[in-house]
Amino acid sequence: MDLAVVLVLCLSCLLLLSLWKQSSGKGKLPPGPTPLPIFGYVLQLDVKNIGKSLNSLSEVYSPVFTVYFGMKPMVFLHGYEAVKEALIDVGEEFSGRGSFPVLERATKVDGIIFSIGRRWKETRLFTLTTLQNFGRGKRSIENHVQEEAHCLEELRKTNAKVQEEIDHVIGRHWSPCMEDRSHMPYTDAVIHEIQRYVDLVPTSLPHAVTHDIKFRNYLIPKGTDILTSLTSVLHDEKEFPNPEKFDPGYFLDESGNFRKSDLAFSTGKRVCLGKGLACVELFLFLTTILQKFTLKSVVDPKDLDTTPVVNGLASVPPPYQLCFIPM
Repeated sequence: MDLAVVLVLCLSCLLLLSLWKQSSGKGKLPPGPTPLPIFGYVLQLDVKNIGKSLNSLSEVYSPVFTVYFGMKPMVFLHGYEAVKEALIDVGEEFSGRGSFPVLERATKVDGIIFSIGRRWKETRLFTLTTLQNFGRGKRSIENHVQEEAHCLEELRKTNAKVQEEIDHVIGRHWSPCMEDRSHMPYTDAVIHEIQRYVDLVPTSLPHAVTHDIKFRNYLIPKGTDILTSLTSVLHDEKEFPNPEKFDPGYFLDESGNFRKSDLAFSTGKRVCLGKGLACVELFLFLTTILQKFTLKSVVDPKDLDTTPVVNGLASVPPPYQLCFIPM
Protein backbone atom coordinates (compact mmCIF):
# COMPACT_ATOMS: atom_id res chain seq x y z
CA MET A 1 0.00 0.00 0.00
CA ASP A 2 1.26 3.44 -0.90
CA LEU A 3 2.80 5.29 2.09
CA ALA A 4 0.72 8.38 1.40
CA VAL A 5 -2.50 6.33 1.61
CA VAL A 6 -1.41 4.84 4.94
CA LEU A 7 -0.67 8.28 6.35
CA VAL A 8 -4.06 9.59 5.16
CA LEU A 9 -5.86 6.64 6.77
CA CYS A 10 -3.98 7.07 10.06
CA LEU A 11 -4.69 10.79 10.11
CA SER A 12 -8.37 10.16 9.35
CA CYS A 13 -8.60 7.67 12.21
CA LEU A 14 -7.01 10.18 14.58
CA LEU A 15 -9.40 12.90 13.48
CA LEU A 16 -12.42 10.61 13.95
CA LEU A 17 -11.15 9.52 17.38
CA SER A 18 -10.62 13.14 18.37
CA LEU A 19 -14.08 14.18 17.23
CA TRP A 20 -15.69 11.20 19.00
CA LYS A 21 -13.93 11.89 22.29
CA GLN A 22 -14.86 15.56 22.20
CA SER A 23 -18.49 14.98 21.26
CA SER A 24 -18.98 12.16 23.78
CA GLY A 25 -18.44 14.51 26.71
CA LYS A 26 -20.30 17.58 25.49
CA GLY A 27 -23.52 16.59 27.20
CA LYS A 28 -21.74 16.47 30.59
CA LEU A 29 -19.10 19.16 30.64
CA PRO A 30 -19.62 22.95 30.75
CA PRO A 31 -19.68 24.72 27.38
CA GLY A 32 -16.56 26.05 25.73
CA PRO A 33 -14.96 26.96 22.43
CA THR A 34 -15.09 24.42 19.61
CA PRO A 35 -11.73 22.60 19.57
CA LEU A 36 -9.72 21.61 16.56
CA PRO A 37 -9.27 17.85 16.02
CA ILE A 38 -6.15 16.51 17.76
CA PHE A 39 -4.89 20.00 18.76
CA GLY A 40 -7.95 21.10 20.71
CA TYR A 41 -8.03 24.82 21.47
CA VAL A 42 -4.39 25.26 22.42
CA LEU A 43 -3.40 26.95 19.14
CA GLN A 44 -5.98 29.71 19.67
CA LEU A 45 -4.73 30.67 23.13
CA ASP A 46 -2.49 33.70 23.54
CA VAL A 47 0.46 32.01 25.25
CA LYS A 48 1.97 35.42 26.07
CA ASN A 49 -1.11 36.37 28.07
CA ILE A 50 -3.14 33.31 28.94
CA GLY A 51 -5.13 35.25 31.54
CA LYS A 52 -6.48 37.59 28.87
CA SER A 53 -7.57 34.64 26.71
CA LEU A 54 -9.33 32.97 29.63
CA ASN A 55 -11.08 36.20 30.59
CA SER A 56 -12.43 36.52 27.04
CA LEU A 57 -13.69 32.93 27.09
CA SER A 58 -15.44 33.45 30.45
CA GLU A 59 -17.30 36.45 29.03
CA VAL A 60 -18.59 34.32 26.16
CA TYR A 61 -19.39 31.03 27.90
CA SER A 62 -19.79 31.68 31.68
CA PRO A 63 -17.46 31.55 34.70
CA VAL A 64 -17.30 27.75 34.32
CA PHE A 65 -16.21 26.58 30.87
CA THR A 66 -14.30 23.78 29.14
CA VAL A 67 -11.19 24.09 27.03
CA TYR A 68 -9.63 21.15 25.19
CA PHE A 69 -5.85 20.74 25.32
CA GLY A 70 -5.33 18.26 22.56
CA MET A 71 -8.06 15.68 23.10
CA LYS A 72 -8.09 16.23 26.87
CA PRO A 73 -10.78 18.49 28.35
CA MET A 74 -9.99 20.88 31.17
CA VAL A 75 -12.67 22.75 33.10
CA PHE A 76 -11.80 26.34 34.03
CA LEU A 77 -13.16 28.21 37.05
CA HIS A 78 -13.21 31.98 36.60
CA GLY A 79 -14.00 34.61 39.24
CA TYR A 80 -14.30 34.65 43.02
CA GLU A 81 -17.75 33.04 43.32
CA ALA A 82 -17.03 30.04 41.08
CA VAL A 83 -13.66 29.36 42.70
CA LYS A 84 -15.07 29.66 46.23
CA GLU A 85 -18.03 27.41 45.41
CA ALA A 86 -15.77 24.69 44.03
CA LEU A 87 -12.70 24.80 46.27
CA ILE A 88 -14.39 25.64 49.58
CA ASP A 89 -18.08 24.70 49.46
CA VAL A 90 -17.38 21.30 47.84
CA GLY A 91 -13.64 21.30 48.41
CA GLU A 92 -13.27 17.57 49.02
CA GLU A 93 -14.70 16.72 45.60
CA PHE A 94 -12.26 19.14 43.93
CA SER A 95 -9.21 18.09 45.97
CA GLY A 96 -7.67 15.74 43.43
CA ARG A 97 -4.51 16.72 41.59
CA GLY A 98 -4.71 17.16 37.85
CA SER A 99 -1.91 16.26 35.47
CA PHE A 100 0.90 18.68 34.75
CA PRO A 101 3.34 16.68 32.58
CA VAL A 102 6.12 19.30 32.41
CA LEU A 103 6.44 19.67 36.20
CA GLU A 104 5.83 15.96 36.79
CA ARG A 105 8.74 15.07 34.55
CA ALA A 106 10.91 17.72 36.19
CA THR A 107 10.23 16.58 39.76
CA LYS A 108 10.00 12.83 38.96
CA VAL A 109 8.18 12.24 42.26
CA ASP A 110 4.68 12.91 43.55
CA GLY A 111 5.51 14.68 46.80
CA ILE A 112 2.95 16.95 48.42
CA ILE A 113 2.20 18.74 45.13
CA PHE A 114 1.26 15.88 42.83
CA SER A 115 0.23 13.05 45.17
CA ILE A 116 -3.44 12.11 45.54
CA GLY A 117 -5.75 10.12 47.80
CA ARG A 118 -4.45 8.61 51.02
CA ARG A 119 -0.81 9.31 50.15
CA TRP A 120 -1.57 13.01 49.66
CA LYS A 121 -3.50 13.24 52.95
CA GLU A 122 -0.68 11.54 54.89
CA THR A 123 2.00 13.69 53.23
CA ARG A 124 -0.07 16.84 53.80
CA LEU A 125 -0.55 16.02 57.50
CA PHE A 126 3.16 15.37 57.93
CA THR A 127 4.07 18.61 56.15
CA LEU A 128 1.62 20.69 58.17
CA THR A 129 2.87 19.16 61.44
CA THR A 130 6.48 19.85 60.45
CA LEU A 131 5.73 23.46 59.53
CA GLN A 132 3.77 23.97 62.75
CA ASN A 133 6.65 22.60 64.79
CA PHE A 134 8.99 24.84 62.85
CA GLY A 135 6.64 27.72 63.60
CA ARG A 136 6.74 27.00 67.33
CA GLY A 137 10.37 27.97 67.11
CA LYS A 138 9.37 31.19 65.39
CA ARG A 139 11.91 33.17 67.33
CA SER A 140 14.65 31.38 65.42
CA ILE A 141 12.79 32.09 62.15
CA GLU A 142 12.50 35.75 63.12
CA ASN A 143 16.22 35.89 63.88
CA HIS A 144 17.14 34.44 60.50
CA VAL A 145 14.84 36.78 58.59
CA GLN A 146 15.99 39.79 60.59
CA GLU A 147 19.62 38.95 59.91
CA GLU A 148 18.94 38.86 56.17
CA ALA A 149 16.92 42.08 56.26
CA HIS A 150 19.57 43.86 58.33
CA CYS A 151 22.08 43.15 55.57
CA LEU A 152 20.27 45.83 53.58
CA GLU A 153 21.09 48.46 56.19
CA GLU A 154 24.45 49.04 54.45
CA LEU A 155 22.98 50.19 51.31
CA ARG A 156 13.67 52.76 53.07
CA LYS A 157 9.25 54.48 49.95
CA THR A 158 6.39 52.70 51.11
CA ASN A 159 3.32 54.25 52.56
CA ALA A 160 4.07 56.69 55.39
CA LYS A 161 1.17 55.14 57.27
CA VAL A 162 3.05 51.84 57.48
CA GLN A 163 6.03 53.56 59.07
CA GLU A 164 3.68 55.42 61.41
CA GLU A 165 2.23 52.07 62.49
CA ILE A 166 5.72 50.63 62.94
CA ASP A 167 6.69 53.60 65.12
CA HIS A 168 3.54 53.23 67.21
CA VAL A 169 3.64 49.44 67.73
CA ILE A 170 7.34 48.51 67.51
CA GLY A 171 9.35 51.69 67.77
CA ARG A 172 12.85 52.19 66.41
CA HIS A 173 14.92 50.12 68.82
CA TRP A 174 13.08 46.78 69.03
CA SER A 175 13.23 44.14 66.33
CA PRO A 176 9.83 43.28 64.79
CA CYS A 177 8.29 39.93 65.73
CA MET A 178 5.18 38.07 64.62
CA GLU A 179 3.25 39.06 67.76
CA ASP A 180 3.31 42.62 66.41
CA ARG A 181 1.34 41.63 63.32
CA SER A 182 -2.04 41.44 65.07
CA HIS A 183 -1.58 45.05 66.22
CA MET A 184 -0.65 46.32 62.75
CA PRO A 185 -3.74 45.89 60.52
CA TYR A 186 -2.69 48.49 57.96
CA THR A 187 0.72 46.92 57.43
CA ASP A 188 -0.91 43.50 57.10
CA ALA A 189 -3.35 44.96 54.56
CA VAL A 190 -0.48 46.50 52.55
CA ILE A 191 1.29 43.12 52.35
CA HIS A 192 -1.87 41.40 51.13
CA GLU A 193 -2.56 44.18 48.61
CA ILE A 194 0.98 43.87 47.24
CA GLN A 195 0.36 40.17 46.65
CA ARG A 196 -3.03 40.85 45.04
CA TYR A 197 -1.72 43.63 42.84
CA VAL A 198 1.41 41.78 41.70
CA ASP A 199 -0.64 38.65 40.88
CA LEU A 200 2.52 36.56 40.75
CA VAL A 201 0.86 33.22 39.89
CA PRO A 202 -2.09 33.88 37.52
CA THR A 203 -3.27 30.26 37.37
CA SER A 204 -3.20 27.55 40.01
CA LEU A 205 -1.81 24.08 39.51
CA PRO A 206 -4.51 21.80 38.09
CA HIS A 207 -6.97 20.12 40.43
CA ALA A 208 -9.07 17.09 39.53
CA VAL A 209 -12.51 15.99 40.69
CA THR A 210 -12.34 12.89 42.88
CA HIS A 211 -15.62 11.43 41.60
CA ASP A 212 -18.48 12.31 39.26
CA ILE A 213 -20.01 15.55 40.51
CA LYS A 214 -22.88 17.79 39.52
CA PHE A 215 -21.64 21.35 39.61
CA ARG A 216 -23.77 24.29 38.46
CA ASN A 217 -26.02 21.95 36.48
CA TYR A 218 -23.07 20.34 34.71
CA LEU A 219 -21.96 16.74 35.29
CA ILE A 220 -18.16 16.69 35.58
CA PRO A 221 -16.77 13.14 35.34
CA LYS A 222 -14.29 11.76 37.87
CA GLY A 223 -10.69 12.61 37.01
CA THR A 224 -11.50 15.70 34.95
CA ASP A 225 -8.78 18.33 35.31
CA ILE A 226 -9.85 21.62 36.90
CA LEU A 227 -7.91 24.85 36.53
CA THR A 228 -8.69 27.99 38.53
CA SER A 229 -7.84 31.49 37.33
CA LEU A 230 -6.34 33.22 40.37
CA THR A 231 -6.03 36.43 38.34
CA SER A 232 -9.81 36.49 37.91
CA VAL A 233 -10.22 36.07 41.68
CA LEU A 234 -7.71 38.79 42.57
CA HIS A 235 -9.30 41.17 40.01
CA ASP A 236 -12.95 40.32 40.69
CA GLU A 237 -14.76 43.69 40.66
CA LYS A 238 -17.35 42.47 43.19
CA GLU A 239 -14.57 41.89 45.72
CA PHE A 240 -12.23 44.65 44.55
CA PRO A 241 -14.31 47.46 42.98
CA ASN A 242 -11.34 49.07 41.21
CA PRO A 243 -8.92 46.13 40.81
CA GLU A 244 -6.33 47.99 38.73
CA LYS A 245 -5.79 50.46 41.58
CA PHE A 246 -3.43 49.64 44.45
CA ASP A 247 -5.58 50.03 47.58
CA PRO A 248 -4.84 48.36 50.97
CA GLY A 249 -8.37 49.38 51.99
CA TYR A 250 -9.63 46.23 50.24
CA PHE A 251 -8.33 44.28 53.23
CA LEU A 252 -9.66 46.59 55.97
CA ASP A 253 -13.17 46.83 57.39
CA GLU A 254 -14.96 50.06 58.25
CA SER A 255 -13.25 50.15 61.66
CA GLY A 256 -9.78 49.76 60.17
CA ASN A 257 -9.43 46.14 61.29
CA PHE A 258 -7.78 43.62 58.98
CA ARG A 259 -10.10 41.42 56.91
CA LYS A 260 -8.38 38.06 56.54
CA SER A 261 -7.84 36.83 53.03
CA ASP A 262 -5.53 34.15 51.60
CA LEU A 263 -6.55 34.50 47.97
CA ALA A 264 -2.99 34.88 46.67
CA PHE A 265 -2.17 31.39 47.97
CA SER A 266 -5.27 29.84 46.37
CA THR A 267 -7.76 28.22 48.77
CA GLY A 268 -9.45 24.99 49.77
CA LYS A 269 -7.91 21.58 50.38
CA ARG A 270 -4.99 22.25 48.05
CA VAL A 271 -4.10 25.69 49.42
CA CYS A 272 -0.36 26.40 49.45
CA LEU A 273 1.08 24.72 52.55
CA GLY A 274 3.92 27.23 52.72
CA LYS A 275 1.58 30.18 53.10
CA GLY A 276 2.12 30.47 56.87
CA LEU A 277 5.89 30.59 56.57
CA ALA A 278 5.65 32.98 53.61
CA CYS A 279 3.45 35.36 55.63
CA VAL A 280 6.01 35.32 58.45
CA GLU A 281 8.85 36.20 56.11
CA LEU A 282 6.93 38.89 54.23
CA PHE A 283 5.85 40.64 57.43
CA LEU A 284 9.28 40.52 59.05
CA PHE A 285 11.16 41.59 55.93
CA LEU A 286 8.88 44.56 55.24
CA THR A 287 8.72 45.84 58.82
CA THR A 288 12.44 45.36 59.44
CA ILE A 289 13.35 47.30 56.30
CA LEU A 290 10.82 50.09 56.80
CA GLN A 291 11.82 50.44 60.43
CA LYS A 292 15.25 51.59 59.24
CA PHE A 293 14.75 52.98 55.74
CA THR A 294 12.51 55.04 53.53
CA LEU A 295 12.30 53.56 50.04
CA LYS A 296 12.33 55.98 47.12
CA SER A 297 12.07 55.31 43.39
CA VAL A 298 14.87 56.75 41.24
CA VAL A 299 12.20 57.94 38.76
CA ASP A 300 8.80 59.55 39.25
CA PRO A 301 6.39 56.74 40.30
CA LYS A 302 3.95 58.03 37.66
CA ASP A 303 6.47 57.02 35.01
CA LEU A 304 6.80 53.43 36.22
CA ASP A 305 5.37 50.77 33.94
CA THR A 306 4.03 47.80 35.92
CA THR A 307 3.16 45.71 32.85
CA PRO A 308 4.62 42.21 33.41
CA VAL A 309 7.54 41.28 31.18
CA VAL A 310 6.42 37.64 31.39
CA ASN A 311 2.77 36.63 31.76
CA GLY A 312 2.43 32.87 31.44
CA LEU A 313 2.65 30.41 34.30
CA ALA A 314 4.02 33.31 36.35
CA SER A 315 3.48 37.05 36.06
CA VAL A 316 6.93 38.62 36.31
CA PRO A 317 7.11 42.41 36.74
CA PRO A 318 9.89 44.45 35.14
CA PRO A 319 12.94 45.35 37.27
CA TYR A 320 12.97 48.58 39.24
CA GLN A 321 15.60 50.59 41.04
CA LEU A 322 15.05 51.89 44.57
CA CYS A 323 17.05 54.10 46.91
CA PHE A 324 17.25 53.00 50.55
CA ILE A 325 17.36 56.21 52.57
CA PRO A 326 18.31 55.73 56.25
CA MET A 327 15.75 57.06 58.73
